[in-house]
Amino acid sequence: MTTDAKQQTRILVQAAAAACVDKKGEETRILELDPIDSGLSDFFLVTSATNDRQSIAIADEIEHRLKKEFGVTPNSVEGRRKGDWILLDYVDFVVHVFLTERRAFYDIERLRKSARPLTPAEFDAELKVALSAKTVAVRKKATAKSKPAKAAPVAKKAKPAAKKAVLKTASAKKVAAKKATAKKAAVKKVPAKKVVAKKPAKASAPAKGAVAKKAVAKKAAAKKAVAKKVVAKKAVAKKAAAKKAVAKKVVAKKAVAKKPATKKAPAKKTSAKKR
Repeated sequence: MTTDAKQQTRILVQAAAAACVDKKGEETRILELDPIDSGLSDFFLVTSATNDRQSIAIADEIEHRLKKEFGVTPNSVEGRRKGDWILLDYVDFVVHVFLTERRAFYDIERLRKSARPLTPAEFDAELKVALSAKTVAVRKKATAKSKPAKAAPVAKKAKPAAKKAVLKTASAKKVAAKKATAKKAAVKKVPAKKVVAKKPAKASAPAKGAVAKKAVAKKAAAKKAVAKKVVAKKAVAKKAAAKKAVAKKVVAKKAVAKKPATKKAPAKKTSAKKR
């Protein structure tokens, strides 16, 4: 693994350790594995939780933070359902979130005696030193590259005569090219004027005809629209008149139906008195 890849892995491990601290993980340790075990992974991040809910919360926070800030997701996740031992495999480093009892039982730190244990603070300090050393090396390279660029003009000053000859030949070529272009332009000017003078005369007549046709079409469309509106208004007026006539008929029928009823009532009362 290159130094840049190692530093990137260290940054990811540091972010995961910070997530453990934020979620109140206990006895968080970073195990820097021996190069013999580099085929397995480079780092183990181990932390403890008091209950299964806390262990799941720590694992979720690590996964969410690394995905959000670095776009990295674990290659595999194991033990999330039980929550007693959750393992997040990021290939270059592995996160172990234990319940306190399970961590004491398996004792990974004892199994990896060749690994170098570090607290998050110690790991952070080492990372800062490595990053500062990298910036110093990059600055030295930049200054080393800039020195030959300054010495280049000295070498160019040693041959002024050759430069003058090159400039003369270049200027002569430019003058010849300008003359050739000027001649070509003078030759092409006369026919260009004739073509421009003829084209507008031909194009003007059909353009006027098209405009006149469009105006006529617009007027005809306007007349049709007005006629449609008039017809629509007449139809509405007819419907209103028909409704009024029907309403009058209904009122007249009701009036006729009420009159006989009023006349019959007194006839019944007189018959009762005679008896």
